[in-house]
Amino acid sequence: MDQVALRAFRMQLKPGNVEEYRARHDAIWPELSALLTESGVRDYAIFLDEETHALFAVMNPTPDARLEALPDHPVMRRWWDWMAPLMEVEADNRPCEWPLQLMFRMD
Repeated sequence: MDQVALRAFRMQLKPGNVEEYRARHDAIWPELSALLTESGVRDYAIFLDEETHALFAVMNPTPDARLEALPDHPVMRRWWDWMAPLMEVEADNRPCEWPLQLMFRMD
């Protein structure tokens, strides 16, 4: 299997926030979308487990992606602050993330 830059992780919604979470992502800020694209984020998807309210995110960053700079960017910080009431977060409002290990991939 090729070494792939895929990045997958789990986040957690608080109960009762599914529709608001979806609505906010359906209207993602243009400046956030541009920041993610400029930082090398490609093919980014978030899936919901309706039973547990767990969110499963998968992205395929470019080889030269600069993901490590995102947490310090003001637009990213504002987005996290805005999303914090809907999900489990760290003390700085960064979403709690649990990395997922790739077990199988078929191209």
